[in-house]
Amino acid sequence: MTDGLPAGGVAITEAEAEERWVHAWTPAEVAARLAGVSAPWCVAGGWALDLFRGRRTREHGDLEIAVPAGRFPEIRDRFAGFAFDTVASGRVWELTPQVADLSHQTWLRDPATGNFLVDVFREPHDGETWICRRDPSIRLPYTAVVRRTEDGIPYLAPELVLLFKAKAARPKDRRDFVGTLPLLDGAQRRALAGYLDRVHPGHAWLTDLRSGGGPALPR
Repeated sequence: MTDGLPAGGVAITEAEAEERWVHAWTPAEVAARLAGVSAPWCVAGGWALDLFRGRRTREHGDLEIAVPAGRFPEIRDRFAGFAFDTVASGRVWELTPQVADLSHQTWLRDPATGNFLVDVFREPHDGETWICRRDPSIRLPYTAVVRRTEDGIPYLAPELVLLFKAKAARPKDRRDFVGTLPLLDGAQRRALAGYLDRVHPGHAWLTDLRSGGGPALPR
C-alpha cells in the first residue's frame, strides 16, 4: 500500500485513464439525465468555457461537472446501474464513505465496459453559498456561480473556470484563456483579476486582463 493511502484501490496510469475517458458524455447528455434535479450543479472545466463561447472549440479529454458536496446523493440517485469511483495519487477506489475525503473528484464508471463517463466534483459549500476549494474566503451565491446556455445547460461562470485553470496554466489552459478573454465583460475581467491577485499573486494572465485589449488570438 502507498504510504498515507487506504488499503485497496487500483493503480491507474495517465495513459490508461485517457483511454478509459474516450467515451465521456457530452454536456447535453448529462443535462438530460439530471433534468429536474434541484441541486445547483453545473458543467466545469474546458467544456464550460465552450458553452459560454457558444461552440465547441477543441477536443475534450473528459467532462467535468461541479455539485455541492452535501447534495451529491441527489446526483448519485440519477445514475442507477453505474458506479462511482474516487481517484488520488494514481489510484482509483470505488466510492465509499471511507475514501470519499481522499479527493473531490468522483468518476462515474460504466461497470459493463470500465469506461469513465463524467468527472463529478464534490465542492465545498455552505447551504446555498458556493465556496472556492482553492481559497475558502471566496464565497458566492450559486446564482452568481451557475450560468445557463440558451437551451438550459448549466455551466460554471467563465471567470471561475479560468481561476481554476490558472494554477497549472498548461498550453490548453492558456489557449482557453486567450480564446475566452475577448468575450469577458468588464465586471468578469475585474472579478478574475481580483481572484488571481488573491489566489495566484503575480500570475502572468493579470497583465492581459488589465491591458484592456487582451492578448492576440492565435491564428
